[in-house]
Amino acid sequence: MEHIRVSYGSHTVLKDFSLTVEPGEIVGIVGPSGCGKTTAIRALCGFLNPEMGEITVNGRTVFSKKERVNVPPENRKIGIVFQDYAVWPHMSVYDNVAYPLKKRKVPKAEIAKRVSYALEQSHMTGYENYMPSQLSGGQQQRVAIARALTSSDDIIVMDEPITNLDAKLREEMLVEIRLMQSRLNTTIIYITHDQEAAMQLCDRIVIMQKDGSICQIGTDEDMIKNPANRFVFSFIGVSNFIPVVEKSGSWCLDIGEGIPYSGVRPKGILPGVKNVMGIRPMDIIFDDESPVRGTIEQSVFLGSLFNYFVRVGDQELRVQRSTLDSLDGREYAEGQEVGLRFLNEKYYNAEEERV
Repeated sequence: MEHIRVSYGSHTVLKDFSLTVEPGEIVGIVGPSGCGKTTAIRALCGFLNPEMGEITVNGRTVFSKKERVNVPPENRKIGIVFQDYAVWPHMSVYDNVAYPLKKRKVPKAEIAKRVSYALEQSHMTGYENYMPSQLSGGQQQRVAIARALTSSDDIIVMDEPITNLDAKLREEMLVEIRLMQSRLNTTIIYITHDQEAAMQLCDRIVIMQKDGSICQIGTDEDMIKNPANRFVFSFIGVSNFIPVVEKSGSWCLDIGEGIPYSGVRPKGILPGVKNVMGIRPMDIIFDDESPVRGTIEQSVFLGSLFNYFVRVGDQELRVQRSTLDSLDGREYAEGQEVGLRFLNEKYYNAEEERV
C-alpha cells in the first residue's frame, strides 16, 4: 500500500498511509480505536476506494487512483476473517466454506477438493453438514478461517478475529493460526487492539497513532526495548510515567515535595523540556538502600508474578516481581514501606502524546 488517503467527509482517517508486507509473514496492525486500522484493511480488500494511492498484491495492481485501476473485492484474491465470524446461519459448514468458490463459478469437483483441504487445515473435517447454530464460537471462527482459505491461501486478512472468544479459546486460536500459517506459508495481516495477542502471534507489528499515521514497525522485542516515542511506550505493555525535575544538582521525582533518585544527570534526559520518566513495572525493583521510599497499598498474586501498587509521594506506581524472585525469602505485604530502584528507564517530553 503506497500513499493511501481516505477521508469520511471532512475527516481524514488516513493521510499518507504506506505499508509493505512480505510474503509468508504475519504482520499485526495495532492501535487505539478510531486510528484507521480497519479503514486501511477495507481499502486493501476493495470495500472502499481511497482518494489517492496505489495498492499492489503479489505484484498485481488492484487499485491505482492515477492509473484508474480498481479491481472488485471478489477478484483481489484476499481471504477475510471478521470479528463476528460472519458465517451465514442458513448455510451448512460446507456451503459457507464453498461460497467464495461458487461465486467465482469454480467447477464442483474443484470446489469439493478445496473445501475439503480448507476444512482439514482449520481442523473442521467431519463438520461439513453441521449448521452454525450447532457450533461453538471457536468452531464458527474456524469455519470463517476455512472460508478465507478458499478465497485465498496466499493472503488472509483477520480483523479482530478472536475478540468474541473466551480467554482459553483465544489462546488456543492464536496457536492454531500460527501453526496453520507455518504449514501453508500464508501471508496474514492481523488487525487488533490487543497488543499482547499481536506480540504472541506476529512476526512484525505496525503501531498506528490516533491520527492514522504509523509511528513504528518492528518486532515485539523492538517495541519493548526501543519504543519510538512515548505513545509506543505507553501502548505496548503496562507502564508508569513519573515527572522528573532537577533540583540543587540532584534529579528528583516531581511527585509531591520532590524525591531525589539520582545525583548525576540520567542518561536520556531531554534538554530544554519538562521530562517524564517512563518505567516498566518489571524494571522497578525493591531495594532497601534506595532513597526513593514508598508504601505498598495493594499486593496481587497472579501465579507467575506479584503485582504491587506502591504509593510514592502523591503517585501510585505499579511494580511487578516474578515468583522466582520471591524465592529469595523476602516477603512484601500491604502497608509495608519499601525502597525502589529504577532500571532501563526512558525519558520523554511531558507534552508528548501518550495513549
